[in-house]
Amino acid sequence: MSTPDELKTGFWKALDDSPFLFLQLDSAPENAVPMTAQLDKDADSAIWFFTTKDHCLANGGPATATFAGKGHEMFARFSGTLREETSRERLDKQWSKVVEAWFPGGKDDPNLLMLRMDLGQAEIWNSDLGFIDNAKMLMGFDMREDAKEERAEMAL
Repeated sequence: MSTPDELKTGFWKALDDSPFLFLQLDSAPENAVPMTAQLDKDADSAIWFFTTKDHCLANGGPATATFAGKGHEMFARFSGTLREETSRERLDKQWSKVVEAWFPGGKDDPNLLMLRMDLGQAEIWNSDLGFIDNAKMLMGFDMREDAKEERAEMAL
């Protein structure tokens, strides 16, 4: 059984290992798009995204992200609010060669938009049940109660 703190820690590790998720504005869920989360280990209540000023996420607002970790051992859905990030210091900190590959005009590309997602509530699931639980499942035991213990709702 995982505690909520263990699930939260596992989520941040999984997101760091594979920072790809689906992101949507709550006002336009049909526009959910894959994005790469830009993390900062010292800022656990916000994540950043690079996009363009004409992108469907550009207006910001309440948003929801859906995440599946590598190996499908960690899943999460979390909410927050997307806002334009105007700090040049933050842009410099999050900038990388990978980001630069998408923005040939560099940090001063006129269409570049950096968004910050201030995080709210999350629901996190750990599907890595371990050897014993996997053996029980293969023998047909009811796993519903065990699985409930690997899920938590919390504020990020």
